Amino acid sequence: VQVAESGGGLVQAGGSLRVSCVVSGNTNGIHSVGWYRQAPGKPRQFIARITNFGNKQYGESMKERFSISRDDASNTVNLQMNNLKPEDTAVYYCNAESRIKTSWGRGTQVTVST
Repeated sequence: VQVAESGGGLVQAGGSLRVSCVVSGNTNGIHSVGWYRQAPGKPRQFIARITNFGNKQYGESMKERFSISRDDASNTVNLQMNNLKPEDTAVYYCNAESRIKTSWGRGTQVTVST
């Protein structure tokens, strides 16, 4: 399984950005895809997860400004981020989970300027 994030970049505070995660390879058995982020010097933080059935789960306080969705035709899971704040600056990671393995991408940098 390969996981690849894209869509990061520099955005001003108050702006919006959408990051995308493409899952490819042997995707049989993948039951959910999630987004996490890690800021310098901080632990990795859970943002959201979406299952094959479309069920969504959000981390604490994430649902207010973040929205996860999936496009099965392209094996893509998107994370829409609105009203971004400087404290949202981090590397954003995607992972794909099956019963036996969790596959991570390399991350995409999101920087929010004041």
